Amino acid sequence: MMYTRWGKTLDPHHPLPEYPRPQLVRDDWLNLNGIWQYSITEAFIDTSDPIAVDDPTSPPSDWSGGIVVPFSPEFPLSGADRQLLPHQTLWYQRDFTVHLDPAQRTLLHCGAVDQSCRVSINGIEVGYHTGGYLPFSFDVSDAIRDGINTIVIAVRDVTDSAWLTHGKQSLSRGGIWYTPQSGIWQTVWLEQVPFNYIQRTSITAQPDLSSVEVLVEGSPGTAIVTIDGHDFSVPVGIPVVLSTPGLPLWTPTHPHLIPATIQLDQDHTTSYFAMRTFEAKGGEFFLNGKPYMVLGALDQGYWPDGGYTPPSDEALVFDIESAKELGFNTLRKHIKIECARWYYHCDRLGMMVWQDMPNGGRIPRTSLLNGRVVVPFWLPDKPGPILGRQDEAGLQSFRDELTEMVTHLRSFPSIVLWVPFNEGWGQFEANRAAQLVKNLDPSRPVDHASGWFDQGGGDVRSVHLYFRPPRAVGRGFSRRDPRVLALTEYGGFSYPVPGHTWGDNTFGYSTYESSEQLEEAFCALHLDEMPKVVDRGLRAVIYTQLCDVEDEINGLLTYDRDTYKIPASTVRDTLISLIPSTHTGY
Repeated sequence: MMYTRWGKTLDPHHPLPEYPRPQLVRDDWLNLNGIWQYSITEAFIDTSDPIAVDDPTSPPSDWSGGIVVPFSPEFPLSGADRQLLPHQTLWYQRDFTVHLDPAQRTLLHCGAVDQSCRVSINGIEVGYHTGGYLPFSFDVSDAIRDGINTIVIAVRDVTDSAWLTHGKQSLSRGGIWYTPQSGIWQTVWLEQVPFNYIQRTSITAQPDLSSVEVLVEGSPGTAIVTIDGHDFSVPVGIPVVLSTPGLPLWTPTHPHLIPATIQLDQDHTTSYFAMRTFEAKGGEFFLNGKPYMVLGALDQGYWPDGGYTPPSDEALVFDIESAKELGFNTLRKHIKIECARWYYHCDRLGMMVWQDMPNGGRIPRTSLLNGRVVVPFWLPDKPGPILGRQDEAGLQSFRDELTEMVTHLRSFPSIVLWVPFNEGWGQFEANRAAQLVKNLDPSRPVDHASGWFDQGGGDVRSVHLYFRPPRAVGRGFSRRDPRVLALTEYGGFSYPVPGHTWGDNTFGYSTYESSEQLEEAFCALHLDEMPKVVDRGLRAVIYTQLCDVEDEINGLLTYDRDTYKIPASTVRDTLISLIPSTHTGY
């Protein structure tokens, strides 16, 4: 087993104790992370239905022992060392004590549970949820009582054996496909709120950079929003544009965050936002109206000891600060939706984010996955078995989850671009998906199909290159195309650092035998070849990748985050050399 420095010092009774929702903060909350009882049993439901889950009011009588929530049982920090299979149910149970205010409602929040779950409190079922990447909440006021309570969560996870969203998890892991993880993988917490309360807020800078659009969602009424000492009345459920002149702008070098308070009747919350715009037009990206060169790294957000779950809040910060030290101004959050605190740290530290939607659908044809990496070819993206999108339920589920992802994350200023599809994995109707995203969030560009089957939509002509020279980036790209030309995956240079590999098998696109050879190849690529493509209009690069992940050893950092494979100053200097004289990158 491989542990990070933070995993080695984890307190299993108090993991991830931080308040989990930085943009809607209340004082009265209870963290339920820690040691729960767990068991894995054969499922009693019809397992041909991939989203069916056993009844949480009938848990098993025997428990296997303790599991540390919110770590999945497949990973060391959970203490379980068990894999959940598609025909099984993962059960969680714990007692907790709460002192209730009869004048308030009680909400149960789950940051993410992979993939489908049913929840009961004190033997009363309180809710069902499917979709392993997004947060959800239940009003549990009618089930909870003052004093000691018992919560049970029943979980089913079919991984990639059906059409549900599964990302890069695979029951046949290896190479670029990773160990399946299941169950609770983000913070579980309780919150007491007034009967009239705020459910969600969004504050977005407008193109003039002197006003913001505010949307408060929750109980009917009028909210009071306070910004820079000024109170504004905002009707709940209706977007309102407010004049806010003179506020400092947000950039990666000066990531100014502006506090805000929102009050609805007796519900008082604190939040923040930033003044920044990011747009694509005429083949260029513009940050706050100025031409901007995107220097990005692929960031998959996996941890050797926690899987999807970071071992600590400090570990999240380390990844972002390391990326900045390496010279990147952008992280492409690849095929994963992170916990809210990760985006908060990007906001406050000054790291732009390209946000992927995790892929779903059935496994595309093997020849497609293997062949398209080496030999370019094009396919239309109609729903069907070629790209693994033959299930109508899966098509609608993707649209619903894409909508919820954008709605959930649009208030984080660090996010500057959305990516609905990657390399044809479960891709269908990408132009329609891009329009859906634009309707939900007109303030950000969209890369409608990253890497492979470009359908001519969105704001980015997105190319992936591993086995061809950089000069191939612009091949077939018309100067009449108004979209931005972007190399959204490239590099993948690999070096297995002795003592810091995850297992015996390794995978990389180009493998080197020493850090010196890796550094030489990295510098040659960026100093000799890439500038020629930048001169031809390339305006974004996303290097593969920030950290090693399991078999993949193409990170600039080892999987345990212990070692830089190339000196950070060398990486930074080579990246800076790509910025055109007319642009900024910091």
